Amino acid sequence: MSLNTRLLFALLGLPLVVYACMAVLLVIQNDRQAQTLLEEQVMGASELMAPGMADALQDTNLDPLEAQATQLLNQQGISSVTVFDHQNSRLLARGPHTASLPPPPPPEATQLITADNVWRLRIPLATPAGDQPSQRVGWLEVTVDTGSLNLARYQLIASLSLGGMLMGLCLFLIAFAISRYVTRPVEEASQALYRLTRSDYELSMPPHKACELNQLSKQINALAAHLQRAQHDMQAQIEQATSELQESMETIEEQNIKLDLAHRSAVRANTVKSEFLANMSHEIRTPLNGIIGFCRLLGRSSLDDRQRDWLQHVHRACDNLLMLVNDVLDFSKLEANRLTLEEADIDIVTLVDEALGLHAPEAQRKHLHLVAMVYDDVPTPLCGDPLRLHQVLNNLISNALKFTQQGEVVIRVMLEHYAGKHVVLNISVSDTGIGLSEEHQQQLFGAFSQAEPSHPRQFGGSGLGLTISRQLIHRMGGEISVESELDKGSTFSFTLPLQAPHAAERSPELHLEGPVVRIHESHLPTRHVLEHLLQRWGASPIAFSSDAACDLLLIGLDRHDLQNTAIAQWQALISNADCPVLLLVNGSSFDLPQFHFPSKGELLCKPFTRAQLVASLSHLLVPVDQTRHQPSAPLAPLPAGDGQCRLLIVDDNTSNRQLLNALLDAPERHITLAESGQQAIEIGHDQIFDMVLMDIRMPGMDGVQTTQALRRLSTAWSRCPIVAVTAHALNSERQRWLAEGLDDVIIKPIDEHDLNQLLSRFLGITPPKAPPQTAKKPSPNGAPPTLPVIDLALGARLAGGKEDLARAQLRRLIESLPATRESLDAAYQQRDLEALLDTVHGLNGASRYCGAPELALLAETLETRLRTSGLDHVDTLINDLHHAMEKLIAQRDTLG
Repeated sequence: MSLNTRLLFALLGLPLVVYACMAVLLVIQNDRQAQTLLEEQVMGASELMAPGMADALQDTNLDPLEAQATQLLNQQGISSVTVFDHQNSRLLARGPHTASLPPPPPPEATQLITADNVWRLRIPLATPAGDQPSQRVGWLEVTVDTGSLNLARYQLIASLSLGGMLMGLCLFLIAFAISRYVTRPVEEASQALYRLTRSDYELSMPPHKACELNQLSKQINALAAHLQRAQHDMQAQIEQATSELQESMETIEEQNIKLDLAHRSAVRANTVKSEFLANMSHEIRTPLNGIIGFCRLLGRSSLDDRQRDWLQHVHRACDNLLMLVNDVLDFSKLEANRLTLEEADIDIVTLVDEALGLHAPEAQRKHLHLVAMVYDDVPTPLCGDPLRLHQVLNNLISNALKFTQQGEVVIRVMLEHYAGKHVVLNISVSDTGIGLSEEHQQQLFGAFSQAEPSHPRQFGGSGLGLTISRQLIHRMGGEISVESELDKGSTFSFTLPLQAPHAAERSPELHLEGPVVRIHESHLPTRHVLEHLLQRWGASPIAFSSDAACDLLLIGLDRHDLQNTAIAQWQALISNADCPVLLLVNGSSFDLPQFHFPSKGELLCKPFTRAQLVASLSHLLVPVDQTRHQPSAPLAPLPAGDGQCRLLIVDDNTSNRQLLNALLDAPERHITLAESGQQAIEIGHDQIFDMVLMDIRMPGMDGVQTTQALRRLSTAWSRCPIVAVTAHALNSERQRWLAEGLDDVIIKPIDEHDLNQLLSRFLGITPPKAPPQTAKKPSPNGAPPTLPVIDLALGARLAGGKEDLARAQLRRLIESLPATRESLDAAYQQRDLEALLDTVHGLNGASRYCGAPELALLAETLETRLRTSGLDHVDTLINDLHHAMEKLIAQRDTLG
């Protein structure tokens, strides 16, 4: 509300309110006085005429009564007069609307009734009778009209209202004049302040007559002057600050230019470092593969025990160095953001079993319990990058085995979340090793760092494994964490989001008809796994101490169970058993004692995979005609008899097929040969096998494509072990082949030891113990300076001790050399890397089975160089290879 309005209300409203209150009081007082006066007049006149009317009424003389009534009616305010006798009969009525009304009851005393605008005065009429009480002769009713009083009241109100209006008009004029006098200087001051806010400091307010307003004008003028001075000072400061800021901006711009140059230099240096690491990793692999090849060739020569031990140390050091190079290469790819993730179907059980198989030798060497638990609610198949998941899992298991001296390593795969087509797995690796302190856990995932400075020397490793694993898991959308306590073990766990567009609940791998299995297993997690799997597959596990009859005796043996006394006790138990026996031994198959199974039995080495356990249970519990559950029409049975092991060899090279056939040939084995991937698929439609040896590089359909096609034929083929056989494989290629469906990779040349390990791992066949080799004394002249062109002793050893087969292999190789040389020259002249690599790979594979060490080493070195460096710097190697081929052809006649 403005000041002008407030002044108007104060000067106009208050007097008017007072006037209105006084007027209301005046009207009320005047009305009361008029009513009192009228009442006194009517009462006086009526009481004055009442005695005369009583006398006239007693004498029944109506003329005097009417005269008095008329005289009373002429009084002011009286509208009607009515006289009643003592019988309450109306004798006389003067005035309007009196005769028609019914007579009221007679009053006992004078009574004035005031109702609405009409008063009724009732007076009893009585005559005096001496000393006797007055005698009542009737009564009088006078009606008084109060309309005159209302009219007088309204006239007074109208007069007062008119006076109030006149007074309000006068007061408004006075208040308006006063408010204009007061508010005009205030408005001028407000306008002046508004101009000050708009930076108009040139104004000057004139003086005022009123001292208060004059003081206000002076203060406003002083404020304007102060603001003007402040503006000048601020402008000067702004100009100075602008000058200083401009100088600072120029300095900052120079610094930004220098920083940008430094950043570009750092990025360039980081790129150069990453490229250097990647190139050096590839370049280091080339001599490493050559060293490894020389070690393998040297291992085939005549060595004494000490030299063979030294050679094993060299080979182990090369493997460690190759693993370090692979870690550095992966780390450089992650830093350069060049590592891409693939999307392929993943079977978690198969992937975990592969990891168990890779780390089984280390666990067996340290006598550790390595157990995998894949929970039943984990669906299959899932979509992700199996190669990188395999790499992370291998790294965690390797670390757990490395830092654990006794106890166990347990892998758990659990379903954490499953919604729609998205699955989140929780994978953990727990061990009972040295553990980690809180301080060590915080720095554990840093690059090139381990918990203790002495760990790299004591346990080996580069400190890159966990860093690479964390970055891979983050790229796959998961998180990794560690829970550990010093000297009490560690648990590394990570979440893994995966796609599940076609995932379904995993079906049981085996269907049993309720056999009773008696279990002896001292390691509790392994026992839980066995009991759960047996129940899932339809068996009924019972305690070993139970006296109930059983269909299978399952015995787990630890290191202390392999002592001489204990072995005799277990052998006696097995001999007295009247049911098949399955032994699960925590150790390598080459270090185990020989057990005899009078009834029926098998021996599995821990850690065992689910597929191995299924195969053993199928052999011991399921009849032969039910060992393979076929989802479609049954396949044609093989001509092999019961109990035979059925093997399929797929290789496009005739010499390789025949040599593998000779190495695997045994009475209890039935071997089928296929010369191409298409032929292997045709055979797979009609027959099933226990294991397949698959060549990788074949014309048309290669080994990986053939493997994937076989896996799609039936459920039996999806569980069949398929092993890649190749003359050369980098670690990355090996991991990729395992992720694409192959179960293992074996490098040519293959000897009986490697084959026996495969048969023991996948089929549970215990290899026969090799006779002890007598160490040959070195030649007094020392080792020859170069490798021989032909080494028939080496060829015979590669051919399983068959010298005739070794000579035949050499002759086939020499006969194929001219065609190989033409293909080699044509591919090199056309600079066709793929064709050249295929030709060299075929020559490498063929020469590895023959006693031609010089040609085998040169072919392997050339293939390694082609895979790592392409066609650069291979001229010398190709010339050396041609020279070695010519020397081998020249010695063809020496074979007889």
